[in-house]
Amino acid sequence: MIGTLYGVGTGPGDPELMTLKAVRIVRECEIIAAPISNRDITSKPIIWNEQNDAVRQALAGCVAYQIALTNVPEMVDKPVLALPMPMSKDKKELSRIHDDGAKAVADFLQQGKNVCFLTLGDPTVYSTYLYVHKRIQEMGYPAEIVSGVPSFCSVAAGMGIGLVENKEALHVIPSSYGIEEAIELSGTKVLMKAGKKMAQVKKEIRETNQIFYMMENCGMPDEKRYTDIEQVPDETSYFSLIILKEDK
Repeated sequence: MIGTLYGVGTGPGDPELMTLKAVRIVRECEIIAAPISNRDITSKPIIWNEQNDAVRQALAGCVAYQIALTNVPEMVDKPVLALPMPMSKDKKELSRIHDDGAKAVADFLQQGKNVCFLTLGDPTVYSTYLYVHKRIQEMGYPAEIVSGVPSFCSVAAGMGIGLVENKEALHVIPSSYGIEEAIELSGTKVLMKAGKKMAQVKKEIRETNQIFYMMENCGMPDEKRYTDIEQVPDETSYFSLIILKEDK
């Protein structure tokens, strides 16, 4: 029997926003796969054990893993496949990393074990999971996606606003690749992953006449909310999301 890979969205940060289906899948899978962004830990996927302090510390900082652990405390006894997923724009390096991750997952699937890959928010929105998902399917193994609450939906709810109404369009924009033209689009703009480029993002936004909303670390203990762009620091966390709406 061949195992199945599940890409499980844990929601944006609040453990109560993890779906019942996601909780069930985590409970049922034999192997938990967790993306690790710290490139100093390892360049290859490894199975975590209590002797590896570096990976233990990395898992402590893996938000998706901690959300799932809150809802499925028995998960602590499951083997964890730590998959290096450094933030890099080097296509060659990333391809190798994703290939290695997919091969490590496939080894468990071939043994008939189901693997649950945890990812923050929803697996279909700028998720590292998708790179593994595609490769696993190309290798002939079954892979399924379990939806999670997207961060921009949670941010809009937290700010008490609607994302789109009537004929409005919604644009989801990765801020790390430049936003100059995108923020001029008609409708609501969602700017994701703006943290390290916040100073430049703020500069671009100031030149437009739009209503500004921002949430940092949505649903987490250190969540911060802004409606005044001048109060936003020039550098914020990776989990910073901006919503821009047209001033009508």
